[in-house]
Amino acid sequence: MNSARLDVRDAVRQALRTITGHRMRSSLLILGVAIGVTTLLAIYTIVSGLSGRIRDDVVSSSRPYLYVSRDSGVGGGDTEEKMKRPQLMSEVILPLEATEGVGLVDYQVSNGRGMVLNYGKERTNFVQGFGCSQNFPYLFSIGVDEGRFFTADEVASSARVVVLGYGPREDLFPGRDPVGHTIRVFGKPYVIVGTMAARRHIVGAMGDNFVCTPWSSFEKDALNTGFEDRNVALTVNDGFSSDEVISNITGTLRRERQLRPDEPSDFDVISSETYGELIDKVTGGVALVLVVLSSIGLLVGGIGVMNIMLISVAERTREIGVRMAVGAHRQDILLQVLIEAGTLTGIGGIVGIFTGYFASWGMTHLLRFPFAISPWVTIGAAAFSVAIGIFFGLYPANKAARMNPIVALGRE
Repeated sequence: MNSARLDVRDAVRQALRTITGHRMRSSLLILGVAIGVTTLLAIYTIVSGLSGRIRDDVVSSSRPYLYVSRDSGVGGGDTEEKMKRPQLMSEVILPLEATEGVGLVDYQVSNGRGMVLNYGKERTNFVQGFGCSQNFPYLFSIGVDEGRFFTADEVASSARVVVLGYGPREDLFPGRDPVGHTIRVFGKPYVIVGTMAARRHIVGAMGDNFVCTPWSSFEKDALNTGFEDRNVALTVNDGFSSDEVISNITGTLRRERQLRPDEPSDFDVISSETYGELIDKVTGGVALVLVVLSSIGLLVGGIGVMNIMLISVAERTREIGVRMAVGAHRQDILLQVLIEAGTLTGIGGIVGIFTGYFASWGMTHLLRFPFAISPWVTIGAAAFSVAIGIFFGLYPANKAARMNPIVALGRE
């Protein structure tokens, strides 16, 4: 310290001298802070990637779509009562296709039951079968791998054709072309016309274990179990907002069902964006809890800061006394110790930012999650690490600032 008054550059240089002069304890301090920041960044980035992955898998489309059902599952209300609502029968397809703002329409039918398929000696795991329209792969952005998807004519004629998901395709025809072969689905012979590409779903192979047939064929052969569920998915044309099209769809369905103005709608219409927002809320809450829990680790670094700065103040007692004797104010001593503490933890924070993002990059690539660097989170992590040093440096800084210059000068 070459002057009585505070010099920020001198304070930073003194912090660096503390690091080089006490390498072991300074390294442990920096390591503790770096581990804490690494953990925080890794958790935030991985959970954000998880949220993006779940959103992609649930939305499963390159553009927003609307979903019409008896119960969307997110609107509240009595679920049992909603399940008593009338089904969305196929008669709604043409009116919905003619509704302003509606693009592709996919009509879907399921019976809530799974099955195991066989071909020769091969058999599948448990797979879900459902009926849909020719628009299914285009609306949900799932690619066709081999062959083709069924056509509108095949839907209209209730043709017994089937498209295999990636899971049953690998189970039944490993290393062979399945297109053109016949398998029994719902107890009936169905010709395989195509297979779907792997979705790489968050739930693993389960997300690829499905088979789809024309909804009309499914209606003919599979709706004999006493349970059925019929839904409609629609895309929004360019130039229209989801809210506009939801309003148009609601009007169309209410007219088709001849509902009076004072009667509530007996169906739900929800946007895929709403599902995405719900996922963000859930994963955001999980991320907050994990970040709070992991931030406790930074307390270890903070306690280390306090310990090192107390030792540093004790070692420089005479030096502090000299400065105060020649005119340094108490706030100069206080700020210098705080700057030193903030510099030490700031270095740890910078190291933690690099290691945190490197660890996040590795984990997100391993788990196939989206990876992104947030400038605001980076700045926040750096600021937080410096704040830890300042907060835990307050006690030793205040102790140094309150020294009696005469007593301090008498110390060896």
